[in-house]
Amino acid sequence: MFSVFEAYITDKGDFTSSELKMIRALSVTKKIRKRQFILQEGDVCRHKTFICKGLLKSYMRKDDGTEYIMKFSPENSWVVDPPSYHKQLPSKYNIDALEDTDIIQWQRADFEELLATIPSLKSFSETLINNSNEANMERILMNISYTSEEKYQAFVESCPDIFQRVPLHMVASFLGVSRETLSRIRHAQLQQVKNNDLIS
Repeated sequence: MFSVFEAYITDKGDFTSSELKMIRALSVTKKIRKRQFILQEGDVCRHKTFICKGLLKSYMRKDDGTEYIMKFSPENSWVVDPPSYHKQLPSKYNIDALEDTDIIQWQRADFEELLATIPSLKSFSETLINNSNEANMERILMNISYTSEEKYQAFVESCPDIFQRVPLHMVASFLGVSRETLSRIRHAQLQQVKNNDLIS
């Protein structure tokens, strides 16, 4: 499992064999079953998590059971609840597996030690944080300025693999639109494709 992470991280920066051994020594590999949690609301996020294989979702659940999905995390991505992780406060979110998933985790203290010891990892971590902040700003802009059709199209184009792996109601939750609206958009687009095929 660690070989997947090693291939990923060495593609992002220069790491010596001793640095990779240090990163591996402080890591813990886990196999997570579908629907199993790695974080539940009210618990403290104590790990950085890298996904080697599978798919996780981060979400908030309201009292009526409605889920508001914040993020999908597929292979070669990271997942963490930053406020809970950095401030060691109870999380407002849940993170669970949509598929059987292989993950690697580092405890907070161990990962901080790695950042302090390995300059390449610190630089890469800062890049990840910046990219995440940019993605969050883009999503805020999308939510306040895009139509439902534009949100759907942007998701299909930017996350085609995830779109094929999650049910429609989860896509709707992530985009902040109703399932009925999303079904209508999909039906209209499929009908347009069908009509174009007939014309050609």
